[in-house]
Amino acid sequence: MQLKMSVMKKTVIIFCISALILTSCATEFNQVYKTDDLSYRYEYAKQCFAEGKYERAATLLLDLITLKKGTDESQESLYMLGMAEYMSGDYESASATFKKYFKTYPKGYYAEQASYYTGQALYEGAPEPRLDQTPTIGAINAYQQFMDFFPNSSLREKAQSRLFELQDKLVQKELLSAQLYYNLGGYFGNINSNNESNYIASIITAQNALKQYPYSKWREDFSLLIMKSKYELAENSSEDKRIERYRDAEDECYGFLNEFPESKNAPTAQKFINKCKKVIGD
Repeated sequence: MQLKMSVMKKTVIIFCISALILTSCATEFNQVYKTDDLSYRYEYAKQCFAEGKYERAATLLLDLITLKKGTDESQESLYMLGMAEYMSGDYESASATFKKYFKTYPKGYYAEQASYYTGQALYEGAPEPRLDQTPTIGAINAYQQFMDFFPNSSLREKAQSRLFELQDKLVQKELLSAQLYYNLGGYFGNINSNNESNYIASIITAQNALKQYPYSKWREDFSLLIMKSKYELAENSSEDKRIERYRDAEDECYGFLNEFPESKNAPTAQKFINKCKKVIGD
């Protein structure tokens, strides 16, 4: 019992000390924030940044950008603000701040880094392929602009690697869309306009992706979806379109086998060809 009371007392003491420290820090920060001594406020913001107190640093730097406008400190404050937002995980704000820095100081001391981190921040916040890819497209454009402006940068190789990675994400988005259309076509099961339009949408989505990304590592996957969609479209066609669509499906199957002769899906292509021939009567 005595030991338990001792532990409780120590816990209370530690809690009180922690509370006092936090209160003291908050009081000190508020005093700095309200002071008219801009140099002191600037140095304190740099100290907060160095200590990893990025939100406090950002709060001070937002005002200093305007208050020290026209000085070197204003330029550094703007870049440091971007880094503080980036380090705290506010990637959208960070990208906007870095973009503002590069636009304001295109030949500034931190121009190269700001240009790179405009894309890097968007890269960090880019969503998974199933979601809206607007940030991904923004990151690709930012990286491309960085490489255009700084072709000899030591960061170029990393930017290019990230750019390719982001492009793959866009390709995945298209592949998931094409697959979804194909699955929806099979979901309806009967001959109807929804069934047909979904298979057509799958074909168009996959074909457009192959045109835009001809060397994608998912080329076979897109080609497979086109082949399967054309076959299913023929299977579910009305009588007046049936023969024409089976011929189109057969041609697609031969094209798939020519391009991917060693594919694990080659037997599927051959099975489709055999069925098409029976219907067409070749």
